[in-house]
Amino acid sequence: MSTYDQIAWLPLCAGLTGLGLVLSFLAMRRRGVRSGLRWAAWSLLPLAAYLTGAIEMFWKMGVAVADFAKGFVFSPKVWAGIALAGLALVLFTVSGSRRRRRVSGGRKAGAAAPAAGPAGTVTTGSRSAGGQLATRPAATAPAATRPAPAAPAATAPAKARKGKNADDDDLDADVADILRRHGIT
Repeated sequence: MSTYDQIAWLPLCAGLTGLGLVLSFLAMRRRGVRSGLRWAAWSLLPLAAYLTGAIEMFWKMGVAVADFAKGFVFSPKVWAGIALAGLALVLFTVSGSRRRRRVSGGRKAGAAAPAAGPAGTVTTGSRSAGGQLATRPAATAPAATRPAPAAPAATAPAKARKGKNADDDDLDADVADILRRHGIT
């Protein structure tokens, strides 16, 4: 006779359901009908599990998991498998972070054209001894005839690689572009 058969499941499940229904009545009086109904729903689950046979299924699953755990504690073969699974997890993690670095590194190359600075100056991109960007005066045309400063040129999205990851690369490029437009890097 197994341990499962030695337990009186019907009285146990009926008792849990009865106790839960009493608590749901108290919850309804204190917190309202909505809370009481939620407690009543949870209270009916033990009896429903007994009547559908789910308790025996959960019992068998628990015994199987316990037997599995008991079997691998002293087995070098199983520990070697666990070590390989851990190595695979580390490799997945490292490969994901390397891919993100490569995609974002290609985006930071940026445009080499000088950008318009404040009040009629043009930033040349070279740094002075103090670490500040060097500027030079813009052309001396009247403000009315001078064209408006152009927005910095947006970098073209990276070409998607051919293969089955092309959609993922397009999505990554789109997300990176949206984040860059909002000033998030």
